[in-house]
Amino acid sequence: MQDISSSRRQLLQASAGLGLAATVPAAPRAWAQGPARGEPLRVGVMTDLSGPFAGAGSQPLFWGAEVAIELFNERGGAGGRPVQAVTADSQSKADVAINEAERLLGQERLEVVTGIYSSAHAVPLSQRFEQAKKIMWITSAIATAVLKDKNFQYVFRPTVHSDQYAEGSVSVIQENAQSKFGVAPERIRIAVIYEDGPYGTGVATGIEQQCRARNMPLVMKEGYSASAPDLSTMITKLRRERPDVILHAGYNPDITLFLRQARSGGLRFKALIGHGAGYSQIDRLAETFGADMNGVCNVDPAGTQMLDHSKLTPDAAALAQEFVRRFQAKHRMNDLPTHASMGFNNTWVFLENVLKPTVARTGGMTADALRQSALQVDIPVGGTIQGYGVKFNPPGHTMSGQNERSVAVVMQYENAKAKVIWPSAIAGGPPVFPLPAGHPYAAR
Repeated sequence: MQDISSSRRQLLQASAGLGLAATVPAAPRAWAQGPARGEPLRVGVMTDLSGPFAGAGSQPLFWGAEVAIELFNERGGAGGRPVQAVTADSQSKADVAINEAERLLGQERLEVVTGIYSSAHAVPLSQRFEQAKKIMWITSAIATAVLKDKNFQYVFRPTVHSDQYAEGSVSVIQENAQSKFGVAPERIRIAVIYEDGPYGTGVATGIEQQCRARNMPLVMKEGYSASAPDLSTMITKLRRERPDVILHAGYNPDITLFLRQARSGGLRFKALIGHGAGYSQIDRLAETFGADMNGVCNVDPAGTQMLDHSKLTPDAAALAQEFVRRFQAKHRMNDLPTHASMGFNNTWVFLENVLKPTVARTGGMTADALRQSALQVDIPVGGTIQGYGVKFNPPGHTMSGQNERSVAVVMQYENAKAKVIWPSAIAGGPPVFPLPAGHPYAAR
């Protein structure tokens, strides 16, 4: 496996230079074709458009992919052939995701399916796609366990993995422990709580490893079911352990449940850091909690609107600006959800850097031809709208199919807007630690 800090070093170096049980299936959907008029190229897009995952990031993931396909078709598609999206709603249920995958592979006879929001879905689905020798192109599901030691040949993930989330959250605490919290890193008290599926477990395991390697005390590590109706017992344990910092990997509505019960139960802390999923949906959280979300942090790939576009390549900067314009025109939101950038960016990489050259080279899009093209992708840092580059680990690597150039950042919210606070080389400003006096969750 790639050295855990290598992705961080790459970013720092480059940024210095860059400055339903099966239900009625979703009908195939053709998005705007524009000047592309040839025989359509059929691509699966599977996300969760219903159920709790929809509001925790999966819906904006779909919207981002929608913009990518529309723009790609308007620009001529691949060799004049438009992309036709064959959509599937996995409804936030693993069994539905599996049934829908079978439909896409069998009935629809697709060579590639993109999307996949949940790691709990990605783990079983990846095995099925590998067995079928068809491309699974993951635009969201981040659990390291999806790929680690699997040596998959047909599963690719251009986005980040859970070990990188753990690196970000523990690093930002370590680097600010003395100056912001007034204690040495070895004395700051950290608790991690997590939904007990592959996503949360992967993040929590990574956090535990990071804390152990840095000699930082992890005073509590506890999982729970994302569908749990009550988290008060866990909150009581947190009050007893009195952590300075709580690191949380959750979806929603479990995040909302935690925040409500934490406030009513008198839980206090100095910092709260989420890890993608529901914590990325700041508009939804701000609707419910208002100013209570000020100062809360989140680890994720950067939403493109958070970045200085002058530090991207000219083509990536222009693409980022076009995406923001189009997305805001469709979905007027206070701040673009990070998952929107993920949906667009990771779909665009497939369309432009895998599908297009495959069609040019072979005249079609078989899974084996797409796989060949994917292994040749070589996008430098700064070459995508989320700032990172793309180069997939080859077969035989511990993380075969993972983008070795992916990077997670830590962001902090203020008035429902996010700014990057880590790594410092690309930060939009210093972090506000600890939570200020008067904040409802601030330690007293």
